[in-house]
Amino acid sequence: MGLTMLGYLLRRLGWLVGSLFLAGSAVFFLLRVLPGDPAVTLLAVGSPPEQIEAIRHQLGTDRPLLTQYGDWFGGLFTGNLGDSLFTRTPVLEQIVDRLPVTLPLALSAFVASILVAVPVGVFAALRRRNAAGVAVSGLAQLGIALPIFWVGIVVVWLVAVQWRWLPPGGFPRNGWQDPGAAVQSLVLPVVTLTIAQASLLVRYVRSATLDVLNQEYIRTARSLGYSLPRALWRHGLRNGAAPVVNVLGVLLAGSLLGTVVIESVFALPGLGSLLLTSVKSRDLPVVQGAVFLMTATVLLLGLAVDLIQRLIDPRLRGQA
Repeated sequence: MGLTMLGYLLRRLGWLVGSLFLAGSAVFFLLRVLPGDPAVTLLAVGSPPEQIEAIRHQLGTDRPLLTQYGDWFGGLFTGNLGDSLFTRTPVLEQIVDRLPVTLPLALSAFVASILVAVPVGVFAALRRRNAAGVAVSGLAQLGIALPIFWVGIVVVWLVAVQWRWLPPGGFPRNGWQDPGAAVQSLVLPVVTLTIAQASLLVRYVRSATLDVLNQEYIRTARSLGYSLPRALWRHGLRNGAAPVVNVLGVLLAGSLLGTVVIESVFALPGLGSLLLTSVKSRDLPVVQGAVFLMTATVLLLGLAVDLIQRLIDPRLRGQA
C-alpha cells in the first residue's frame, strides 16, 4: 500500500469516526425532542404524578440529559447499547435476534437486483434505438416512481391472494429451523425490494454502458474485429464498473433501510419492525441503538465503496 493510499485511508477513518460521533449525538438528542414520555406509556391513563415520577426514576429518564448522553456514548465503546425500557433486555440482544430475518432479506434483494439489473441495463444500452430498449428503460423508470409499499401490496394481492402460490406474510415461529417455510415467507418481500432496487440500478448500468460505448478503446477493439459484446467484456467491463460500484454501495444501504417498510408490509419480525414498534412505544434505547447501527453500517459501506473504486480505477489511486 503506497503512502498516498495509506494517508487517504487514515483520513477516511478519521472522517468515519467523526461522522459516527455526530450521527450518534444527533440520534440521541433528536429523540429527546420528540413528544411523548416512556413513563406515561408504561402506565395506565390517568396515573397519579407521583407514580409517573417513580417510573421515570426507575427508568433513569429523570437524570440530567448530559448524564444520560455520556452513559449511552460510553457504553458504545464496550458494545453496550443499553436496555429496553419495557422488556429490560439488552438492546444489542434484541437487535441480534432480529437479524436472521433482516439480513437474508436485504442481502437476497441486493444480489437479485444485481443479477437482474446488470444484463438488463447492458441490453437497454445496446438496444437503445429500438423498441425493446426503449421499453426496458420505460419500465425501469416506472419501477423507480412506484412507492415500494404499493408494489408490495400489489405483489401480495396478485401472487398470494389471487394465485395462492406463496404465503402473504409472516415468518415461521421456529425461524430457520424450518428452512423451507422461512424461504417461502421471504420470497415476496425479496421480489418487492428487488423490483424497486433493480429499476434504479438498470438506469445506472445503462448510463455507464453508454459512456463506455463512446470511448476510443471500444472503437479500436471493434476495428480489430471484436464483436461489440466481446469488446465490452474484454475492455469495457472494468472501466464501466467504477461508477456502478458507487451505486451498489448506495443500493446495499438502501436494502437495509428499505426493510423497515417491507417488514411492515409483510409482517416480518425483523429489525425494521422492531424499530417501528419501539418508535410507537417510545422505547428510546432500542430506537437509538437500531438507528445508530443502521447509520454506522451505511457509513462503513461508503468507506468500502471508496476503497473498492480506488482498487478498480488506477486513476484514483494517486489522488489524495
